[in-house]
Amino acid sequence: MERQTRNGMGLRRVQRAFICSLAGLQFAWKSEAAFRQEVLAAAVLTPLAIYLGESGLERSLLLGSLLLVLIVELLNSAVEAVVDRISIEHHPLSGQAKDLGSAAVALAMAHVLVVWAGVLLL
Repeated sequence: MERQTRNGMGLRRVQRAFICSLAGLQFAWKSEAAFRQEVLAAAVLTPLAIYLGESGLERSLLLGSLLLVLIVELLNSAVEAVVDRISIEHHPLSGQAKDLGSAAVALAMAHVLVVWAGVLLL
């Protein structure tokens, strides 16, 4: 097994993971309206963050908060897909899982507001 790792098995694994990640992003873009809206918002706010941030740290905070929303939205979509895969019938736990994912997205968005307000107003 060690020999396979030295011969590129680790690099092939990284390559496969990258391809799966691109497929996930492509699927989210095509099928998730909320993800598309958040990507577009991030595209508009990214140049603003670079312009308004007065230091590398401030720019990182502003941009990182936008990236966090996208990450949480992808995880929320994954939870919803798994719940829907298990059953399309209404079940209290299914609703709870989806509501918790939605709450996580809402908190990530609140985080954007807090970070941007803190950097730009304080």
